[in-house]
Amino acid sequence: MSALPAREFTSTHQYTYADYATWPDYPRYELINGEAIQMSAPSRVHQKISMALSIQIGTFLRGKKCEVLAAPFDVRINYNTTDNTVVQPDLVVICDMAKIENGKHCLGTPDMVIEILSESTRGYDKVRKFNVYLEAGVSEYWIVDPIERIVNVHILRDGNYFIKPYGDTDTIPVHVLEGCMVNLAEVFEVEAVAAEDV
Repeated sequence: MSALPAREFTSTHQYTYADYATWPDYPRYELINGEAIQMSAPSRVHQKISMALSIQIGTFLRGKKCEVLAAPFDVRINYNTTDNTVVQPDLVVICDMAKIENGKHCLGTPDMVIEILSESTRGYDKVRKFNVYLEAGVSEYWIVDPIERIVNVHILRDGNYFIKPYGDTDTIPVHVLEGCMVNLAEVFEVEAVAAEDV
């Protein structure tokens, strides 16, 4: 993950979704407060964890009004103000279908976001995107750590995140989806994960 190459983009320019929409699909980028960040391709373990989470949450949501969507799917967090922050969370849960414009992206804040850490995104997900999601008012933010085999669940209350960690044999209640439970034994069943695999 890196900033856009200086030969193509100026470091002082503040990009918006209007710029972003003109860029090719690959390589993938996110915008954080106008700064373009290049995204790395996810690892095999990252993909397997994402799929395991998608299956459990998606199965629960069958026949319900909410949807779980996997990256790459654009979330225009501040589309109604500066429109200069566009993220592609690993997974999002959206319950207001009016936010999904033309089936292409989410306008505004999703109900839940899940990010799966990798070596290249660890600090980015835990600091920069954490602050983006907190400021935007994302109700529930999960950070999944494949190395430590834990999930830190952040629940928004009174403008702050309250954090609860869960281990690899725990079952997590999804706070924004009443009755939905995620079995981490199945999520981390992918196999023993070494640092170089994620």
